[in-house]
Amino acid sequence: MPLDDILLDAEMHMEKAADHVQHDLRGIRTGRATPALVEHLKVEYYGTPTDLRSIASISVPEATQLLIKPFSPSDIRAIEKAINDSKIGLTPHSDGKQIRLVLPPLSQERRLQLAGQCKQFAETAKVAIRNARRDANKILETEQKGGVVTEDEAANGKEKIQELTKTYELKVDELIEKKRAEVLQV
Repeated sequence: MPLDDILLDAEMHMEKAADHVQHDLRGIRTGRATPALVEHLKVEYYGTPTDLRSIASISVPEATQLLIKPFSPSDIRAIEKAINDSKIGLTPHSDGKQIRLVLPPLSQERRLQLAGQCKQFAETAKVAIRNARRDANKILETEQKGGVVTEDEAANGKEKIQELTKTYELKVDELIEKKRAEVLQV
């Protein structure tokens, strides 16, 4: 495998890790309501776990409220159960046709818990990035032993892989700090 392909593969895996943490951070609550808080909740829909956004429309009528309107009113019970079983800490209020979720103000203790959750997401992403680095370095060493890549090219490749690792770790840190600032903002 040529050096460029190894670098491209490593970068692709690191990019996926950064995208994944960005996706996870969308589900962390700040002071404002956003459909991302609930759209990926799994609802038992005819025996199959289905994303909430696939079976209902989610809107934000007020800054601290979410409105969930199921496409089929018979799904309200399943949606309520999924919300109650999730760990988002919101109580659904149903009128038989739609569900309202009122977001209470976050306490300082809860804000610190959410900030800690952000940090856990960051660590998971960094582990994935470092695993991509390790895998790329192993492939590089194998290619060097096989005579496909010279010793100088291998050393140069390892430096480039390390630069990629630092770049993506920095990107994850920036995402986390931005989200932590949103969460801790009173």
